[in-house]
Amino acid sequence: VAEQFSWPVRVYYEDTDAGGIVYYGNYLKFMERARTEWLRSCGIDVARLADTDRLMFTVRAITLDFLKPARLSDNLDVSVAVGRMRKVSVELEQAVVRAGDVLCTGQVRLACVDVDTLKPKAMPKSLVGET
Repeated sequence: VAEQFSWPVRVYYEDTDAGGIVYYGNYLKFMERARTEWLRSCGIDVARLADTDRLMFTVRAITLDFLKPARLSDNLDVSVAVGRMRKVSVELEQAVVRAGDVLCTGQVRLACVDVDTLKPKAMPKSLVGET
């Protein structure tokens, strides 16, 4: 499992409010994209995981801290760092950064659940590092 992962994001018109500032809800989208790509880098395709293994990740908790605004056309790096890994959940630290300047930080707890029952289920071995 990659301890630290980063995904590039460019800010488009659709991401901004009337003032040209990134709308606060879009930081969640940026972080979701980075988490999905992080999982992919760990060998986990979320669509295949749901179809084949009947597992999916749900956001159990999330906290965001908005420090500075991102603006139209900014090039951002959205990072994912593994905090605490448990049998059925993982805590992640995320940040949205522009040229080394941290704009937003987030703490996310993902729960692994059964697609059919939505009950907690052990995470894929490829993610927790078991053989």
